Amino acid sequence: MISLGIDCGTQSLKTLALDGESGVILATAQQPYGLLPGLAVGHQEQHPETWWKALRETVVEVLGSLGSRRREVGAIGVSGQQHGLVPLDVDHQVIRPAKLWCDTSTTAQCEEIRNRLGGRAALLQRIGNDMLPGFTAPKILWLKQNEPSHYTRLAHVALPHDFLNLRLTGNLRMEYGDASGTALMDVRRRVWSREVCAAIDDSLLQKLPSLGSSREPCGRLRNELRQEWGLGEVVVSAGGGDNMMAAIGTGNVRPGVCTASLGTSGTIFACSNQPVIDRQGEIAAFCDSNDLWLPLVCTMNVTVATELFRTMFSWDHARMDREIASVPPGARGLLFFPYLQGERTPNLPAACGILDGMTTANSRLDYVARAVMEGVTLGMAYGLQRMKENGVKPDVIHLTGGGSRSPVWRQICADVFGVPVVALGSFDGAAFGAAIQALATANGAPVEAWITRFPLVDVNTQLEPGSVFDYAHLLDSHNRRRDAFFPPS
Repeated sequence: MISLGIDCGTQSLKTLALDGESGVILATAQQPYGLLPGLAVGHQEQHPETWWKALRETVVEVLGSLGSRRREVGAIGVSGQQHGLVPLDVDHQVIRPAKLWCDTSTTAQCEEIRNRLGGRAALLQRIGNDMLPGFTAPKILWLKQNEPSHYTRLAHVALPHDFLNLRLTGNLRMEYGDASGTALMDVRRRVWSREVCAAIDDSLLQKLPSLGSSREPCGRLRNELRQEWGLGEVVVSAGGGDNMMAAIGTGNVRPGVCTASLGTSGTIFACSNQPVIDRQGEIAAFCDSNDLWLPLVCTMNVTVATELFRTMFSWDHARMDREIASVPPGARGLLFFPYLQGERTPNLPAACGILDGMTTANSRLDYVARAVMEGVTLGMAYGLQRMKENGVKPDVIHLTGGGSRSPVWRQICADVFGVPVVALGSFDGAAFGAAIQALATANGAPVEAWITRFPLVDVNTQLEPGSVFDYAHLLDSHNRRRDAFFPPS
């Protein structure tokens, strides 16, 4: 059997075809897109129809590459960027563009919901998560307060991958993994929180899809699409959020393994047999898409920062690596705080980017480049530090995302994290994970059984912490300077 893995990201949608027998990726296609232009600062939106158009075009391209083997496609899995609010009317039509995970316009709504429920500690006790601007719940209250004409039409709340599953199957449901990122779900009991829903609107609970196991399928591919694409019977798995799918795609399905994703945002997440609830609310107490739990920290600025500076310097990726490698660790005291679009961990939605510690010795482009790459990695290391404080003990970190292609960056990760790192054999971790979940669902076998069949990581890329530079001290300095610039609330 061949499965299709689809990943709907912030910058593009990717589709790949995975041979279930050999584990070989047979074909891939990618369709880039951008954010809606002209929005106010803090507002980040895309139209869901953009994702659907990209899905159809990439699927057609991949099936074309398969040729006669397209009839072997028996399963599809969809990964989607987490937290995005896709508001649907009674006929499942999109009401307005989706507010995305990186939208920070809902700070006031977070505080309002938090106060209605007795504060941060009470909220964490209720659902296991704090109310943060990136999550879905405050976006719903924002819609109610700022666009009442749209809110009156709201009949169904969907997340990006749910919307694509709906278009593929005609069914709307949510699995535990992606649903846990809405801040509407009690992650301990895996049920919608009536109290949180009521704090937003008395009718909200009726607008939420049914919750179900991530191991259960969403449905079967609609007949019209089967005929259009020349396919037989195709199962569409539950799918999940991009981090949950990347966990599967990177073999992160047992305690001791962590995944670090060097993408537009930066995420570090692990597998746990029980919920990991952080009293400070900085660790997201998510469920995974394999009916376990996925403690996660997310930073909003990773390749968004490195790519910005690379473009400013007119360097290609190879030169960026060469220049950074030529600079000593620590960049002679130059620190970069990468909060170009606010920050989520720690929760600093109004923060901005800062270059600190500039001197005549380090005010050069190569030093700036090193400081930028170290700065975004130190931001992720703060999250890993918080996870360790809450009992997550990584033995190895699997790297995914575009940044993991860089050997220089991989070594910086090993040195900063203080843990061995290894990159994926394929860099499309979320799409690969979606394809594996689809195979498992269609064949009735557990995800773990499929993971052991495929070489998910490239052992030739494994790197041990090797720098004599004291990155632990640098992380401490970075945290203290950050708190001086942006005092925690």
